[in-house]
Amino acid sequence: MLYHHYELQRLALAPMRLAASSALSLLDTPHNPMRDTAAGRLTVALLDSFEHNTRRFGKPRFGLNETVVIRERVPVTETTVLDLPWCSLKHFRRDFAPRTRRLPDPAVLLVAPMSGHYATLLRGTVEAFLPDHDVFITDWRDARDMPVAGPDFDLDDYIDYIIEFLHHLGPRTHVIAVCQPAVPVLAAVSLMNAEGHPETPASMTLIGGPIDTREAPTQVNQFAKAHSLNWFRERVIHPVPFGNPGFMRLVYPGFVQLAGFMAMNLDRHVSAHWQMFLHLVEGDGESLGSKRAFYEEYRSVMDLPAAYYLQTIETVFHQHLLPRGLLKSRGRHVDPSAIDQTALLTIEGERDDISGIGQTRAAHSLCAALPEAMKQHWEQPGVGHYGLFNGKRFREEVAPRIKAFIARHDKPRGMLVETRGNGGTWSPPPVAID
Repeated sequence: MLYHHYELQRLALAPMRLAASSALSLLDTPHNPMRDTAAGRLTVALLDSFEHNTRRFGKPRFGLNETVVIRERVPVTETTVLDLPWCSLKHFRRDFAPRTRRLPDPAVLLVAPMSGHYATLLRGTVEAFLPDHDVFITDWRDARDMPVAGPDFDLDDYIDYIIEFLHHLGPRTHVIAVCQPAVPVLAAVSLMNAEGHPETPASMTLIGGPIDTREAPTQVNQFAKAHSLNWFRERVIHPVPFGNPGFMRLVYPGFVQLAGFMAMNLDRHVSAHWQMFLHLVEGDGESLGSKRAFYEEYRSVMDLPAAYYLQTIETVFHQHLLPRGLLKSRGRHVDPSAIDQTALLTIEGERDDISGIGQTRAAHSLCAALPEAMKQHWEQPGVGHYGLFNGKRFREEVAPRIKAFIARHDKPRGMLVETRGNGGTWSPPPVAID
């Protein structure tokens, strides 16, 4: 009933939000004599804070309309190149003619986390790779919008989707998994290597992912480990309320996930909102803008399908099936030691409080057959979890390392991986469409 109470509270606040918005419009007009007084600024700050903190933020836009390629500013068009029930594969197509290049730029598949936030959380990651890479990203759908009569989605589907996307993009693709998708991406690449898949990616970068949460467990890991699967099923899984396309579908609500993450650093978030209020009172729009932009993105959340969430809790945080060599997907044994064609880069953050130091690096010991020349690890000093894929330190220190690793292991599109297995043939796994 928690989700229903949340929706009722939001509806109950709607008239007050409307009144606050109307009052803001009146107070903020240039002809209002109260606008620039101390009382007027305080009133505007109070109304604006109330309106902002009670708003439901929808899916943000990437808004990446241009980039710079070889010192030339070129337009960028966002298109959908593959549309599956639970995810669209987005392409940021750059409109330029590679006159001075013998080969097209390497294709990069950014696998966004399906963990409560939209793929736009990686806007800065996409922007950093656009100048010199052909960028694609997974755009996961909100479970609240998926009719209950449609297909369900779990961790096995996630693995199948990654394989399907890599099959669609073809050879010479480099896959980058940010946080949560590190496990399904490593699983997908393991299966592709084992099966002699002709579209096996040239490289795989895992950023702050929970490959083995037994290493340096964080508060998130400890909480998951301390509660049984039934506890999660009974406490955090709820049916989508009436009025949404996914009515009665069982989900892990995005607002519950957001509340949990904010509770981990409550003092910091309270302080940031108080600073935003003071910036409003002082009329400091520049300082206010950056903080508000962050929170508008951070508080834009989506619901997760219950089957996927519960299977992830059990597989990754409770039983640690992947690092123990016990993970299976659709009857296929997931064996990272089969990886011998895909170079591996792992990246961790010194101050990461979500995926602890060593959890992502654990992938190196699992990929035992991969030559040392095809492995690399980097621990980024001075950054937390989000600093691994966004912000100044990412742009100036993390992204250049990933780009150099990709360049070192890039393969021209004509150099296909030698196929192995059943006669060198492969067909994509079945993906539920209806």
